[in-house]
Amino acid sequence: MKKLLLVLFFSSLIFANEQIPAPPQKQPILLKNGFIHTVSNGVIKGAILFENGKIMRIAENISPSLETKVIDLDGKHVYPGLIAAVSGIGLVEINAVPVTNDHSERGDFNPNVRANVAYNPDSEIIPTTRSNGVLIANVAPGSGLVSGQSSIMMMDGWTWENATLVHPSGLHINWPNMGIRTGGRFRMPAKRQIEQRQKALQSLDKMIKDGRAYSKLRQTKTRKAEEYHNEDLRFESLLEYVNGNLPIYVHANEVRQIEAAVNWSKRHVLKIIIVGGRDAWRTTKLLKDSKVPVIYESVTSLPSRRFEDYDQAYKSPALLYQAGVQFCIASSGSAGGAYRVRNLPNHAAMAAAYGLPKDIALRSVTLSAAEIIGIDKEAGSLEPGKDATLFISNGDPLDIRTNILQAYIQGRTIDMNDKHKTLYNKYQEKYRQLGILKE
Repeated sequence: MKKLLLVLFFSSLIFANEQIPAPPQKQPILLKNGFIHTVSNGVIKGAILFENGKIMRIAENISPSLETKVIDLDGKHVYPGLIAAVSGIGLVEINAVPVTNDHSERGDFNPNVRANVAYNPDSEIIPTTRSNGVLIANVAPGSGLVSGQSSIMMMDGWTWENATLVHPSGLHINWPNMGIRTGGRFRMPAKRQIEQRQKALQSLDKMIKDGRAYSKLRQTKTRKAEEYHNEDLRFESLLEYVNGNLPIYVHANEVRQIEAAVNWSKRHVLKIIIVGGRDAWRTTKLLKDSKVPVIYESVTSLPSRRFEDYDQAYKSPALLYQAGVQFCIASSGSAGGAYRVRNLPNHAAMAAAYGLPKDIALRSVTLSAAEIIGIDKEAGSLEPGKDATLFISNGDPLDIRTNILQAYIQGRTIDMNDKHKTLYNKYQEKYRQLGILKE
């Protein structure tokens, strides 16, 4: 026990960032003489005013009040905060150090699991992520058949309660593999694989049927219903999903998985979102006709099959766009890839380089992501009435050379320091002392 406590103590020292969360916005802020990239209404050369965490006005010229803090952008750019549509950030610090991870629960059926209560606002990954413009993330658990419920988190806050923007945002299911694996280290007999798949599919059907039966029972006023209600939090957690009020995120990549998941949603009349979607380009008609959105995670992946083009993953977002499928881009939804969330703008840039229109690429990590995860009334674009979650940059955020100069989350002025910048400044000083680097 003493050893465990020591490990936890030293882990907290090593892995907690030193930044102080920002206080609430105390005075109106006016950013003037810049390029305001609204996403929803083009680019406005002018100013943006926000107060009490909300955008008040965007116009060419805005006259500030006496108490307004005025910042001259001098031709710099303002963009809405980028949104990671699915992520494990805040749940994972270092994959190889178990005490720093809290992304999974035991068992295959955990719909009651809440991602936000496990979210670590002191994660060292968060500052480096928001330094690349990612200010909101839909954080999801990642184990079992039914992983649990995701939470939309802001990249700043003293506690998980402070950082939570929306909970729950959806239920996450890892769709079973629909094929038979025979190569590599996978040595399970084909018959056993088929049995496991059938068992998983039956479990998903049973989950919906039992959830709806529980929902009907909850609507009665009997003592038995009250007792049942107090017994099983798992079915209590399913109510919003089996009744179609909230979406189910289905993690599926292969064609057969996507087709099976969409047909399952139709059979049970459910709202689903495909996460991963590596083969979504091959099922565009089904996805469009079924009005199923895709959170595409595979922009920088290798081809899945020998006959595919080398750039198939890069150009798939363009194919989804051309087919009229609602989609957004995510860098990584797996819990183990939490540190990759900072690369989100680079993934969108790669898609733009391979055919996706530049404005749509930007939209795919801002407003499109907000629409799919259900926060487009609060974030994703710069419009009066929305949260002042935005950043100032010296260029296009999809250009790797661009620097994010300052970020605001609900009007709060965010500390932009991070581990990378600290090390950069440290070793610049080293080479100054050695006389190698000149001022």
